[in-house]
Amino acid sequence: MKAVVYQGPFDIAVEEVPDPRIEQPLDAIIRITTANICGSDLHPYEGRAPLEAGMVLGHENMGVVQEVGPGVNRIKVGNRVSVPFNIGCGSCRNCDAGWTSACLRANPSGRPTAGYGYPMMGPYWGGQAEYLRVPWADFNLLELPEGTEYETDFTLLSDIFPTGYHGTELAQVCPGDTVAIFGAGPVGLMAAHSASLRGASQIFVVDKEPDRLRLAERFGATAVNFAEADPTEVIIDCTDGFGVDCGVEAVGYQAHDPTGQEHPEMVLDKLVEVVRATGRLGIVGVYIPQDPGAATETAKQGRYAFNYGQVFDKGISMGQGQCPVKRYNRQLRDLIIRGRAKPSVIVSHELPLEAAPEAYEKFDKRVEGWTKVLLHPAA
Repeated sequence: MKAVVYQGPFDIAVEEVPDPRIEQPLDAIIRITTANICGSDLHPYEGRAPLEAGMVLGHENMGVVQEVGPGVNRIKVGNRVSVPFNIGCGSCRNCDAGWTSACLRANPSGRPTAGYGYPMMGPYWGGQAEYLRVPWADFNLLELPEGTEYETDFTLLSDIFPTGYHGTELAQVCPGDTVAIFGAGPVGLMAAHSASLRGASQIFVVDKEPDRLRLAERFGATAVNFAEADPTEVIIDCTDGFGVDCGVEAVGYQAHDPTGQEHPEMVLDKLVEVVRATGRLGIVGVYIPQDPGAATETAKQGRYAFNYGQVFDKGISMGQGQCPVKRYNRQLRDLIIRGRAKPSVIVSHELPLEAAPEAYEKFDKRVEGWTKVLLHPAA
């Protein structure tokens, strides 16, 4: 099959690789119809997260079931499905509690998380390819309506729509709340969409990329360009001096100031400033245990020196971590079907698989207009 293969930092290629096959009774093989490029894919692409050459990339996948193992009895050949980026076994303590993002069995390394085509998340090839093997298929796969309707909406159910929603869940966004979201990448935009769905009265989205901020306004948010104004002053002024009830961190450990200088603690510090006393924070931007390319010595060790003293003084509660996609994807699917949610507003490009190297380069460089890229292997 054709697949997007990681060869090294800033070096990927579309190559012929062996087709996946049924390896365990509970496996399924999916014919990929759409796979997305995620901002998290840029971490190994830039060499900031370790990944072995030869890995097939892609953890945001959907398609049609091509083959199932002898132990699969719910999912059928021909089903259209969304593939959560987390791989859960369905029976360990964490999966049983709904935390499929921390499955205790799926990652052979023993690390409590597993996924497709990503550093430290197991040996599972990704789905930026013609086919994908899905373990524990009955448990992991979400069935979708037959056909091709809502393809660009449903493809966001594998990661970024649930992850954005998870940020608002961790921040406990309630009807009438005011919310500040830092980062207008795909996850931040989905957090804005989710905050609106949850009834927030006022939503601020902070970034410096004009094209992304324009998209935030389409979800009813107030766009704040931190290259032009201090977001703390803007948000405090717009909330009558109180600050917001809650905030979502959708940037992660590679936060940059307007000049391009990296400050891994910058967004956390700003959120602590703008969230009122006893407010809540949901942190879904990626922070990793080790980062040899980090801007500071402590950040290289996964230690991030943000203003925790003010967190304690203000009594701010914090929730963080990878999204357990299955906790939300069925409900978000139904919001799409019923016309309540339209996450595909952020999709900027739909391309054939062969265009992946150029798409990665443009997405990584934040080229104007490249906000969310979908790859179609059959195009």
